[in-house]
Parts: sequence; C-alpha cells; structure tokens
Amino acid sequence: MQWFQADMHVHTVLSPCGGLDMSPVNIIRKAKEKKLDIIAITDHNSTKHCKSAQQIGSSYGITVIAGAEVNTEEEIHCLAFFENLDQTEKFQQFIDDKLMVIRNKPDIFGHQLVVDENEDIVEEEERLLVASLKAGIDEVAKQVALLNGIFIPAHINRPHNGIFSQLGFLPEYIRFDALEVSRMNGMKDFLKAHPETAKYCLVTNSDAHSLKQLGSSPTGFYLEEPTFQEIRMALGNINGRKVNKL
Repeated sequence: MQWFQADMHVHTVLSPCGGLDMSPVNIIRKAKEKKLDIIAITDHNSTKHCKSAQQIGSSYGITVIAGAEVNTEEEIHCLAFFENLDQTEKFQQFIDDKLMVIRNKPDIFGHQLVVDENEDIVEEEERLLVASLKAGIDEVAKQVALLNGIFIPAHINRPHNGIFSQLGFLPEYIRFDALEVSRMNGMKDFLKAHPETAKYCLVTNSDAHSLKQLGSSPTGFYLEEPTFQEIRMALGNINGRKVNKL
C-alpha cells in the first residue's frame, strides 16, 4: 500500500462559482502538474461533467471520482460520491426531481457551462444550480446510501452553509462517512469546541473554484490502489487503509 494525494471537492465551469478556466481538461492537467493522484468533480447540484472528466483523467493517470455538492433544504452543503456512472445518473435524476427551479442570472451568479474535451460549449444550464433542493439532509443521505455512495457534510466549520451553522449540531440518526473541514483560521479551536466530531474521519479539500486553488488543501489516503472502494475503506479505517490525520 502507499499514500495517494487527493482533492475531493473541485468545481468546474458548470458551477456558477467556477472560473471560466475550470474546464475538465484544464482541471486534469493542473491536477497532474500538482501531483494529485485522485480528484473528485463536485459541481453544485450537478454531475454533468463527471463522465468527461473521468475519460480525460484516465489518459493522464488520474483517478476521477464522480460526485456533486448538494445544497439541502436546510441550505447545508454536502458532498456525495459514487462508484460508477449508473449510480451517478440515478442521483442526478434525484437532484433534477428535487431542485428548486430558479432561472439563473449569469450576470449576477455566473455562467453554468457544460464543455467537451476541446473546451467547446455543448450546453448552458439555465436553472440556478446553487438553489436548494426540496429535500432535507436526512432524505439526501438516504438517497446516497441507497445508491451505495459516500456522504460527507462539506466545510463544517464555515460560518455559512455548513451543518453547524445551519443546524447547530450533528444529527445522530444520519450516517456520515466523514466530515470535511476547511483549513481556515480557528479550525483546531472549532474542533475542540465540538468534541463530537472526533469520532468521525476528518478530511480537507480545496473546494477549488479556480485552477490556482486546486490541490491547495489535499487529503492523503493510504490505499492499495486509487479506487472508490479503497477510499471508502480508508474513510472507515478498514484493513489498514487510512486517512492522514489533521
């Protein structure tokens, strides 16, 4: 087994917050330059760039995990990851059924573009992808579990859109595979103030909206190989797989 460097929270140009340089091919090239072994594509409420990013990643020797950053009814951002594209497409159907339909205003929120491997625009998403779902965090978690995915509340220590900022606590009845923590001032003080987080695996990611941010806060995974199931085992500290401690 060996250590692999991963950034599991990356936005593309499809997210309204994503820079226009964040095409799948540019992301993969930058990930290679920064010596990342694993990345996950996690656009807001969309998985439409996952397939192309995986195809491009395979030619560069980079594992690309399909995912999304979901905005729940409580305005909690959560990361959902899936092993294959069939599961990913089923989760996209769930999102499409639950997403509040608000028309995007590109001049305010930014363009939401789907591009191909040549960076040609093939679609512009008209729905505002940062809108919340008509589904609470418990329903989203159940859907991810039903599809054998990985479910991680995002940036729990931020003052907005984190589970603590929105709920004030970690619901015991929801299964979380890990918790994502932002490397920001006061991170360690936050964790000390919330000892209930100690029983969970903690990960950090870049939440990259630009190429410059990519890989800025990676997580190390000790794995046999860089695959979805190996990552799942590492998050559970199973069979010698593990995640580097913060």
